Amino acid sequence: MKKIKTYKIGLIAASIMLFSSCEKLDLAPENQFTDLTYWTSADKALTVLNTAYSQMQTSTRFFYNEALSDNAYNGRGDTEGAASIAAGIYDPSLGRFKSEWNDRYAGIKSCNILLENIDRIDNMDETLKDRVKAEARFIRAFQHFQLMTWFGDIPLLKKDISLEEAQTIERTPASEVRSFIISELNDVENILPTNTDYSEADRGRITKGAAIALKARLYLYAGDWQNVVTECEKLINSDANGTYGLFSSYSGLFLPQNQYSQEDILSLQYAPEDRTWGEFFDMAPLSAGARLNALAPTQELVNSYVMLNGKSIDATDSGYDENEPYKNRDPRLTATVVYDGYKWLDDNGSTHTIYIKPGSDPDDPIDEYAPGSSSTSTGYYTRKYYDPTHQNSLASGLNLMMIRYADVLLMYAEAKNELGSFDENTWDTTIKALRTRAGFTEPSALNFDSSLSQADLRKVIHNERRTELGMEGLRIFDIRRWKTAENVLNGWAHGAQFGPQSQDNGYLRVNLRTFDPNKHYLWPIPRDERLINPNLSQNPGW
Repeated sequence: MKKIKTYKIGLIAASIMLFSSCEKLDLAPENQFTDLTYWTSADKALTVLNTAYSQMQTSTRFFYNEALSDNAYNGRGDTEGAASIAAGIYDPSLGRFKSEWNDRYAGIKSCNILLENIDRIDNMDETLKDRVKAEARFIRAFQHFQLMTWFGDIPLLKKDISLEEAQTIERTPASEVRSFIISELNDVENILPTNTDYSEADRGRITKGAAIALKARLYLYAGDWQNVVTECEKLINSDANGTYGLFSSYSGLFLPQNQYSQEDILSLQYAPEDRTWGEFFDMAPLSAGARLNALAPTQELVNSYVMLNGKSIDATDSGYDENEPYKNRDPRLTATVVYDGYKWLDDNGSTHTIYIKPGSDPDDPIDEYAPGSSSTSTGYYTRKYYDPTHQNSLASGLNLMMIRYADVLLMYAEAKNELGSFDENTWDTTIKALRTRAGFTEPSALNFDSSLSQADLRKVIHNERRTELGMEGLRIFDIRRWKTAENVLNGWAHGAQFGPQSQDNGYLRVNLRTFDPNKHYLWPIPRDERLINPNLSQNPGW
């Protein structure tokens, strides 16, 4: 698959096509896309499609969406509005709302232009043309899904619109947008190749399996449990829609040598030198080459990792010792979060100890935690997605997985439980499989407990989802759909036990969060969009 760079234009700006310069890697300026003389070859169509791919997501949002939740804290700056949104101190003028709205409608515009013009190419192979159309329809559906998830009712754009239409268009009910997305995904599912049908040169393109998995996620967010089960079973019980499974190593899954594994269903595509991301320059430990810390895991995330015996740390018989808090914990904690005393694997294969707690380093060369400094605000750093083959400034060409097979298993487990049909076979297929891959061995963690009620299982499944997918940017969507954001995003977000015992038992208070359930479950329509188009109504409370 050709690699791609990102353009950003908005719903209004997109309609007047402001771009006039061309970036490398087969991207054409978008104002050429509406020129009828442009559509002369399959390569031209693929260039527009590559632009649409590039607009699906950014690495910054992939990582910093985690700071919108109780899993992480954006302690330096206000990257993508993460600090403001998490703290509940924002209004419709926040830049993140405008950029999210504009960027996603720019992506929709790219898709609509492609779909409306590709048939002008007379000599294009029909099979390729059908596939390109299906990819564009998937991306258009994906962009509408993201907008609907954040904003609720949104303008549904099935065709490219004029400037005049952009200034008067109204919001479409979310139910109608959802039906459109489902219809599109149902159609393209029957057109797209499976992951094993693509050649190596086209690895990373959208597949039949991606269409099914995205449908499952849409149904999950809507609480349509039976359809979640139906879609997930297409990937779990059959290879007809692609060959998927859990990669053998949890920590290895996020390393460059294991890209395009059977677990990868849909990824942001990168390549060393040509297209890279650099967020780890502000996420990794300082002694591992970071310049500062702007995004750090919270104590709340760390606390969610169970013990090796499968029990939560607050269970009376868990064996948890607050004096050795990281001992005998879920191995995914070490694969995700860097804590005091962490054995960091260096790029050359050697290891060094990360000392974070003040006074713990016998040589005291680097302050990995010092209030008011450039170090972590929480006493934790991130390991997951660290690229040992990085370039300067920790820049990486590692792909970032937006949907992986583990998520399919977790969606399936949640839906089966909500339907009251979760049994030992479901447990073994989902939770046991995930924990076995993670490195659990104790029977109490792996074996199904038939005494658990539906509510007990719900708690287990929700927590399993949190720890399996930690620092992958999905937590915020879960706590919104579970309607638990009002609980977990009200009060202090904490860091490690480096503070005075008189306050929260020594756990650092790092950020005071506020979440108003009367208005914060939906983002406000951006202020500037409503100034341009008064027909865009506002969400409740704003």
